[in-house]
Amino acid sequence: MTAERSSVHFVKGAAILGIAGLLSKLLGAVYRIPYQNIAGDIGLYVYMQVYPLYTTLLILATAGFPIAISKIVSERLALGDTYGARKAYRVASLSLLVLGFVFFLLLFGGAPLVAAFMGDEHLTMPLRAVAWSLPLVPIAAIMRGYFQGQQNMMPTGVSQVVEQLVRVIFILIAAYWGMMVYHDAYLAGTGAVFAAFPGALAAVAVLAYYWRKHSRLQAGALDGEISPASAADSWTTRQVLHSLLYYALPICLGALVLPLIPLVDSVTVVNLLQYSGMDEEMAKVVKGAFDRGQPLIQFGTFFATSLSLALVPAISEAAAQGHHKVIAERTEVALRLTSLLGLPASFGLALLAEPVNVMLYGDAKGTEALAIQAFTILFATLSIATSGILQGLGRVMLPARHLFVGVVVKLGLNLLLIPFAGIAGAAFATVIAYLVAMLLNMKGIVRYTGAVIRFRKILGRPLIAALIMVVAVLVIEWAASTVLQEMISSTRLLQTLVALLAVGTGALVYLLALLKTGGLTEEDLRFLPKGGRLVSLLTRLHLLRSE
Repeated sequence: MTAERSSVHFVKGAAILGIAGLLSKLLGAVYRIPYQNIAGDIGLYVYMQVYPLYTTLLILATAGFPIAISKIVSERLALGDTYGARKAYRVASLSLLVLGFVFFLLLFGGAPLVAAFMGDEHLTMPLRAVAWSLPLVPIAAIMRGYFQGQQNMMPTGVSQVVEQLVRVIFILIAAYWGMMVYHDAYLAGTGAVFAAFPGALAAVAVLAYYWRKHSRLQAGALDGEISPASAADSWTTRQVLHSLLYYALPICLGALVLPLIPLVDSVTVVNLLQYSGMDEEMAKVVKGAFDRGQPLIQFGTFFATSLSLALVPAISEAAAQGHHKVIAERTEVALRLTSLLGLPASFGLALLAEPVNVMLYGDAKGTEALAIQAFTILFATLSIATSGILQGLGRVMLPARHLFVGVVVKLGLNLLLIPFAGIAGAAFATVIAYLVAMLLNMKGIVRYTGAVIRFRKILGRPLIAALIMVVAVLVIEWAASTVLQEMISSTRLLQTLVALLAVGTGALVYLLALLKTGGLTEEDLRFLPKGGRLVSLLTRLHLLRSE
């Protein structure tokens, strides 16, 4: 009975952890829109110049360590080595604190050099502001890892959501204060990046609450008498450090690639725009307009991220059993489901770039770049899904290597295209970078599974449905603009209504076209949560085409 309760508690905690992760990512994408509305393109530029570098340092300081410490703690406790579990936690805490403090000193002291390298000396203050959270975040990372090692996911999930909420609230308040009181976009940006500190502080406070709540239980587990066997098996400090690095380093290297594409833009875009003859202030505004696409791309990849989480265990199970046919089938279904959303999202945003841009950000700056960046959604979602498949096959580092190749391609294309095409060149470089990563992932899947990826089956009918949607969106956009512009004087309100009408109509037409052409099958629907109910409903409505 105790084992059953423990299992149920773990499943609930894992579910909360998954929901918390998605909610945190959703908040992390959406808040940039009101932030830009408050701080303007310069404020968004300041934030997006600094934050990718902070994320890179944060990954170096923490990524992989929560998983590593959770694995070590759970292993030690399973062996009855309570002293080893406690020692692993202590050594990891001290190591990450030192590492976090070193990165704080490097970023705080080196801020003027980094700002000069980015082509804007005024970024020194924001860079120093974000550095303050670097010694604090590792504490939260280690505490989360320790709780996970005890199979208690609740503290991690709750602390993640609280951290993101506090950070977002602080960002918006700081931006409003910086603009309303001082009319200074750099000050607004400084407050926005400093928000990582109160966010981390809130996370540590939540984790400390859980720590105190379970302190007696933990004390009983860790401070009990250590048997001679467990004492003999207990690790030395050197062994703990070796084990931590062994588990954490591959995860860290894999995660490190993710912020490199925006970091490439932070370092190159403004410098190359100035090199091409644009004055400094205009280059900053243009870079801020280019950064408008980031939250929309993030939002467009949520489904792929969720699907990837489900794919890893599904593919792992089939691989462990040697069911290559099952792997091929699940791979094809995953790619089809991903393309089902990636195609309309990319085409829709490309077509409606101007009304969406005006609706969300107030003007049409950077519309061309936004329209090009829209296709990043398709290739990024397919890249995430194929990464999940490779990870399920045990090829954990391969997707990271492929994405790093994409980063190199991005850097090369930025250097070639920005001087001639401006931010449109940077947008095109981003699309090609994700396309390269996706194609390399697919090549890896074919190599390690022998599966035949039938692009015609994966993309054929969804592409037909997307083209039907394109026609509907163009007609509705033209009709709505023609009719409403005579009645509405506000450009932003007009474009908002046009965007909403076109998006709603496009989504409905696309869904009906998918169902009627057989692009969305019963097999696809059953792969989704509550898929059986969807199949029953659509069958009753005579909308689901039988194969």
